[in-house]
Amino acid sequence: MILFSLNTKAQQAEHHDHEHHSNEIGIGNTAVYFLKENLFAYGLHIHYARGIADTKFGWGIGYERIFDEHKHNSIGPEASYRPIEELVFTLSPGIVFEDKNSTKIFALHLETSYEFVVGSFHMGPVFETAFDREDVHLSFGLHVGYGF
Repeated sequence: MILFSLNTKAQQAEHHDHEHHSNEIGIGNTAVYFLKENLFAYGLHIHYARGIADTKFGWGIGYERIFDEHKHNSIGPEASYRPIEELVFTLSPGIVFEDKNSTKIFALHLETSYEFVVGSFHMGPVFETAFDREDVHLSFGLHVGYGF
């Protein structure tokens, strides 16, 4: 029984010793749904993130493009939190602007993703909700990232 316990504990320690990379470049391919307009569109999110040493927190910058009639663009800083190694919560305040209109408005993006790691790459489902004064959109898709 003692040998079995030690073996199980060693396997768990091995799993938790996996160190997440300090830097990441990620891409999110998503289906986006605008609540007020009742409209679906394709969204592409690109970000750079850096972990803060010896913490579960990180920071970075992100850009989102939604390919709809408005040509929605969003850019802003990102703050992330990893309660467990595979799960990431991200908060990103920023600005939204459209190609046709130079007006910039404040937006808030909240995102969560679950990652499956394969070497320096990881991928998994991503869900995002974003708020601005004109609409709210929900996004669901696939996050793919490269850590270094």
